[in-house]
Amino acid sequence: MGLKILHSADWHLDSPFASLPEKIREPLRHVQREIPGLVESLCRREGCDLVLLAGDLFDGKPSRETVETVKRALGRCGVPVCIAPGNHDFCDMDSPWMEQWPENVYIFKGALDYVDLKDLDCRVYGAGYRSMDCPPLLEGFRAGGERRWCVGVLHADPRNLSSPYCPVTAAQVRESGLDYLALGHIHTGGSFRAGGTLCSWPGCPMGRGWDETGEKGVLLVELEQFASASTLALPLPRFYDLTVPVNRDAQAALEKRLPPGQSRDLYRVTLTGSGRADKRALLNRFSNLAYLELRDETQEETDPFAATGEDSFRGVYFRLLEEAMAQSPEEEEIIRLAAALSARLLDGKEVELP
Repeated sequence: MGLKILHSADWHLDSPFASLPEKIREPLRHVQREIPGLVESLCRREGCDLVLLAGDLFDGKPSRETVETVKRALGRCGVPVCIAPGNHDFCDMDSPWMEQWPENVYIFKGALDYVDLKDLDCRVYGAGYRSMDCPPLLEGFRAGGERRWCVGVLHADPRNLSSPYCPVTAAQVRESGLDYLALGHIHTGGSFRAGGTLCSWPGCPMGRGWDETGEKGVLLVELEQFASASTLALPLPRFYDLTVPVNRDAQAALEKRLPPGQSRDLYRVTLTGSGRADKRALLNRFSNLAYLELRDETQEETDPFAATGEDSFRGVYFRLLEEAMAQSPEEEEIIRLAAALSARLLDGKEVELP
């Protein structure tokens, strides 16, 4: 009999979003509170047997509303939920982890320990931070017991051996005897296999700024003969940091890259190339987006055909383009683009293709 696990981490509920404009901070914190309910819904929809939450669910001291939202959602999962607090939500005396939680929720509050889930024939190992840092907990560790499945959940760093956040090595994973090791802390998803153990981290389910862009989600883990993991996206706002070359028509260039309908996603767009960009008009045009920030790095557009009167190679070249445009008016746009790019190249400047 296999085992199906929902693995998530790094919710960072009540994050301050300090790097973003003040007007969108509270709306984003409000949206973040959808994460517990989405995890609950996924758990039920996918028929999961177990939920592993690998730390930093809260970002510092959360509001009472946020704590109660998490308690309700996890209590409704209907399966065991094992939590390993991390460096942002470590277990001190004021931590919400010290409160009463639903009966199906097990919180690791200190040194490496385990809980036996007899109905699942599974042993879950985990540990909880007691401060902002944590030593390497897997040094010399080996899973024991007679359960069919042995899994671990830790807030740990698998990419930096000198990390103050419970560094984990491939050798430690290989010798752990675990079927699956669920990690948190790294906000971009990843995994590796060492010996018979699959070690994975899902990344954060929702970005918090322009350094956490694109699709985010959680992991659905299936333990059969071997462990396998797949990413499930969550319907939450995403951050996109784009560079859009402009050639004469900024609106047309943006329409090719931005969604046409209503969107909860947040966009920061750097406009490059040549041509005029009316930021106010563009922001009004794309008011369908939850948030759009424009950075205008375009350069002043010059008329490349101003050189047609010159008695030079440049003059001859642009006269030929001008004649071609007169003979083929249906190709005027592409010829004008070729002229603009050519002028920049002849001036020794960089060009960006649209």
